[in-house]
Amino acid sequence: MDRQVLFRELGRKLRSAREAAGLSVTELAERSGVSRRHVTEAEAGRANLSVGKLFDLSEALGVRLTRLFDLEPTKPARVALVGLRGAGKSSLGRALALALEVPFVELDQRVEELAGLSLAAIFELHGSQGFRRFEAEALEKVLSEGERFVLATGGSIVNSADTYARLRATCHTVWLKATPEDHYARVVAQGDLRPMRGRPRAIEELRALLETRESLYAQCEHTVFTSGSTPQAIVADLAARFEGA
Repeated sequence: MDRQVLFRELGRKLRSAREAAGLSVTELAERSGVSRRHVTEAEAGRANLSVGKLFDLSEALGVRLTRLFDLEPTKPARVALVGLRGAGKSSLGRALALALEVPFVELDQRVEELAGLSLAAIFELHGSQGFRRFEAEALEKVLSEGERFVLATGGSIVNSADTYARLRATCHTVWLKATPEDHYARVVAQGDLRPMRGRPRAIEELRALLETRESLYAQCEHTVFTSGSTPQAIVADLAARFEGA
């Protein structure tokens, strides 16, 4: 564990202990004699606190100092859905977020908000590399907003090695796997005719794309085969996996 990870995990432990004790940052600062700025910086993972200050904080929280140093990194309840267009990331993601009582986030929407442009305009003006930069920045912003959410990612996020690695390191990733035929049918059922407009071999192209990305999607922590299952059954399965995670 490097120093930055240590500080970040220690900050997470402090924040969790404070919230469990029902204390605000100001109240903890007053009880411990540690400045409010030090408490805030420590919880953010930016402060290199002395052992004495950590002891004062642990005493104010009523927890053993050794508990704060149980720093094995854990993944918070962030669930990221991955897969090709038509996998059901948006519809299943919204339903899963409702079941888990957490926010639902569309990463592509955050990219558009960050750039102030539609996805099509981003690619037209900035190219694929520009889109990747916006995507990486949008992901970091989402991660900074909380530790409990369901995230629907863009189908091509797996092509950006660094961003995809960051996603897998910070979220429980789920590949929503389906047959090419189901992907195609779902997109068309949503009223999106782009897959077949001027592309008589669209299904063959989709099949080839899925085959190309399959090994990347398979790096997800979980794989759920959605073909032949109802949305309700899929959401129930996922909710059971991540309830209380």
